[in-house]
Amino acid sequence: MFRGFTISTTNDIIIISNRYDSIFDKKGAVIDMVERKAWRLNGYLGVLLIGVLAGTGVYFMFQNQFTMGVPILVVALILLSGITVVQPNQAEVITFFGKYLGTVRDSGLWMVVPFSLRKKVSLRVRNFNSAKLKVNDVNGNPIEIASVIVFKVIDSAKALFEVDNYEQFVEIQSETALRHVASKYPYDNFDEEGYSLRGNTEEIAKGLASELQERLGVAGVEVVEARLTHLAYSPEIASAMLQRQQADAIISARKKIVEGAVGMVQMAIEQLQKDGVIELDDERKATMINNLLVSVVSDRSTHPVINLGSIY
Repeated sequence: MFRGFTISTTNDIIIISNRYDSIFDKKGAVIDMVERKAWRLNGYLGVLLIGVLAGTGVYFMFQNQFTMGVPILVVALILLSGITVVQPNQAEVITFFGKYLGTVRDSGLWMVVPFSLRKKVSLRVRNFNSAKLKVNDVNGNPIEIASVIVFKVIDSAKALFEVDNYEQFVEIQSETALRHVASKYPYDNFDEEGYSLRGNTEEIAKGLASELQERLGVAGVEVVEARLTHLAYSPEIASAMLQRQQADAIISARKKIVEGAVGMVQMAIEQLQKDGVIELDDERKATMINNLLVSVVSDRSTHPVINLGSIY
């Protein structure tokens, strides 16, 4: 009864696998739509066949054999309705009285099922630039963020039949995914632990592309690349956050300077003791350390004091 079909059951659904690759529930409703190849004939052979039929029909008409000529001409006109041209990197989805027959991806001149409805779907890579969105990062700071999404259709059947408008679907889902990703990370990580939107652009882009692919897979769309094109604090907190960044930068720089100064002092004392230039007691060491640290750590240039007498 189902020759050529493979039937398996999983819980409340029946999977019928054949050249149509469709999934049905027990009531016969289609659950998933998957692209498949449509029947087609070389268009040049089809045009030649139509030409032969049309010539034959005209011949019989001139011979007053209308019972032969009229049906042949009708057949030629019917076949002519099946001639279609597919452009490079474009697909034509074929439906016949509401039934999906398949997709023609190969470019060129083809003959398909006559009187079928054909809808073109572009398979080219396209860009979508999202608008600047105002969202809160994981710390609750309002930020402005935007992205560019590079995508292409890989399943024409899903693109047309699983969603109402796949291009609008891509736009809405892209903005939703961008908002979700932005809310998972801080704008900037001042503790230098974990990812941040500003400091880990590559990782954020991969996470955004992965989440987008999960959302857009139902529409037969493949995400080629996703990148942030705009990232900034909202105007109402931009000034305060800039001061915080400057303060953190100053603290970080001071920390490096102190570490370097301590190392320089240790090297100076060790070198003096090693060369035996001068014997330093604890009080002299403390005085020398104090002078060197003040000289190195100070944010202003130091003025040397020349001592012509004893150091005590």
